[in-house]
Amino acid sequence: MVKESLTGRAIFRFWAPLAGTWLMMALEGPFIAAIIARLPDARENLAAYGVAFAFGLILESPAVMLLSAATVLAENRDSYLTLRRFGYGLCGLLTVVVVVVVFPPVFNWIAGSLLHLPNEIRPLTHAALVFLLPWPAAIGYRRFKQGLLIRHGLTRHVAYGAMFRLTAMAATAGILVLFTSMPGASVGTFALSAGVIVEAIISGRLARRAVRALESGLAGAKHRLTMRQTVVFYIPLALTAMLAMGTQPMVTFMMGQSRMVVESLAVFPVINGLTFMFRSLGLSFQEVAVALLGPRMKHLRPLCNFAVVLALVASACLAVVAYSPLSIIWFNNVSGLSLTLTEFAISPLRLMVVLPALSVILSLQRSILLTTRRTTSITLASSAEILTIAGLLWIGIHQFDAVGMMSAAAALVIGRFLTNLWLARPCWRANVLA
Repeated sequence: MVKESLTGRAIFRFWAPLAGTWLMMALEGPFIAAIIARLPDARENLAAYGVAFAFGLILESPAVMLLSAATVLAENRDSYLTLRRFGYGLCGLLTVVVVVVVFPPVFNWIAGSLLHLPNEIRPLTHAALVFLLPWPAAIGYRRFKQGLLIRHGLTRHVAYGAMFRLTAMAATAGILVLFTSMPGASVGTFALSAGVIVEAIISGRLARRAVRALESGLAGAKHRLTMRQTVVFYIPLALTAMLAMGTQPMVTFMMGQSRMVVESLAVFPVINGLTFMFRSLGLSFQEVAVALLGPRMKHLRPLCNFAVVLALVASACLAVVAYSPLSIIWFNNVSGLSLTLTEFAISPLRLMVVLPALSVILSLQRSILLTTRRTTSITLASSAEILTIAGLLWIGIHQFDAVGMMSAAAALVIGRFLTNLWLARPCWRANVLA
């Protein structure tokens, strides 16, 4: 899969389909929200959908790193079979957890005693959450198969699966809107689950060639992967994913105690969605670097050169939007924010223009540590990042009475920058010892 010499053009051709996949994923949330906003009781259903989706993110988070695990560990027949048993077992366990969460007494306790959700959105949230029952297992299976595709250089197949997912999601949402009276929140989660299930099926079929190659290979006794090694490798990755996916709900909760709380909560998801489109260019680079680094990280230099260019381009493109009339067009005309909220959103967006570049750097750092199987450093850095963000938010809101969204923007940038610094030394050591 990895050539003797790796050029920037070869890296781009490998990366482009994965970047397209992430961009398609970035469009998914705004599309669903736009549909719900045009259905009856939009305010309540948007709120219920947001809560149900947050549940879904938390419940799926332990499974999303199966992609990285498959890319790194599925070296031969034995390692593939061990990882498959682990992945399928994890998917089954997460499905049981979802069943427990949607059990009415358990859900009522979580929604009432823990989250204090308003009574008018609790039944909507519960109904929406029920449709996410297959979500963790489908995502885990899909990510596992996508990892095999990436390991075997079939990144275009990953993009094909994402196209089927978006098509199935849009078609399902359209059918439900036209032919049923289902509440908007349930329409959203039903469509999401349908899209993920279709993508999982397609990914499984597209990965058959990679699976056959692994199953027909030699047993690889020299580097036999045990279940214990798999668990030790994977637990830090799962914790990292859970911490990363918990950042947005944490920031939302803390902004609820800030000055200009309504404005901050209103623009945060819109700003986050816009920056995610550009950050996704860097997020997609992680699996590229994992797959292409090669033995003893022989291709680190060309990957670093590509990462520098990608980081500059990603942040420059976001800066063009943030510092030009394009920001007004996006916030006001595309996202539907009022002119007041549009003006409110521009300043924090400008603070966050460096996030795409920092995301590219983080992806490269994580790929180095994943390749050398030093996953604990990744977890420690993610823990430090979320603690830094929480601490800076608390100081900004409670000590300086700062506007919530401005505090959040500054905290997110500083937290990510410190994470990059934290990982610099482990990456240097990994390179020296490779």
